[in-house]
Amino acid sequence: MKYRNEPIYTAALAAGRVMFGALRVRRTVIGAHNLPDAGGAVIAMTHFGYLEFALVEWATWLHNHRRIRFMAKKNVFDKRVVGSLMRNMKHIAVDMKAGASAYAAAVQALRSGELIGVFPEAGVSASFTIRDFKTGAVRLAAEAGVPVIPIAVWGGQRLMTKNRKITLRERSGVPIVMVVGDPIIITPEKDVGEATAQLKVTMEGLLETAQKTYPLDGSGQWWQPRHLGGTAPTPEEAAAADAARELRRAQAPRKR
Repeated sequence: MKYRNEPIYTAALAAGRVMFGALRVRRTVIGAHNLPDAGGAVIAMTHFGYLEFALVEWATWLHNHRRIRFMAKKNVFDKRVVGSLMRNMKHIAVDMKAGASAYAAAVQALRSGELIGVFPEAGVSASFTIRDFKTGAVRLAAEAGVPVIPIAVWGGQRLMTKNRKITLRERSGVPIVMVVGDPIIITPEKDVGEATAQLKVTMEGLLETAQKTYPLDGSGQWWQPRHLGGTAPTPEEAAAADAARELRRAQAPRKR
């Protein structure tokens, strides 16, 4: 497959590399050979911070110069400048109340040989543990006839994440470990729920590898999950905080 030049995407990649270079981000990628050099695939990623998409795209571009089209919430596209950039880079807007059109667009892109990036958890996990998965990644792969490429990213939450103001100094020299798993084939007859549960188990295993490989001890650190000796919220505490936030949003007066 021959890839056309996309100036805006190329400029975004360059800007990302400059930013990560300025921050002296230390990147380790395990299993990069599992990133497909051609053909469509669903790139399923863990979601502990707001920059995993850029980190995974960076690793993919350095490996084989392929671009990933990410599925992102529609409100991101509603912002004039950011939305224009997102559309030019062929990312896909997802309306959480009516996602059929986004799903169809993603299937079409996969069938045409694109890489589609998704976060199966459908939101940042403030506990830095993997939450329950939505079935979208598995359904997309099965319908489009492409594999799922599971990726665990560890350390990205130290650059930018939910409920935490991180200083520039704290961001400097952060190690990032990415573990790319073997491609997963989802056959049409496979039960979607079962396949989604298996994908979660697989990604939990990749995450464990990333955490064991991580060069720093996270004991007592805010970015380390509670069960590994850190001070991050427990999954239950994080879920309660998310529910409270959603309630506040629902009760807030709407802007006219």
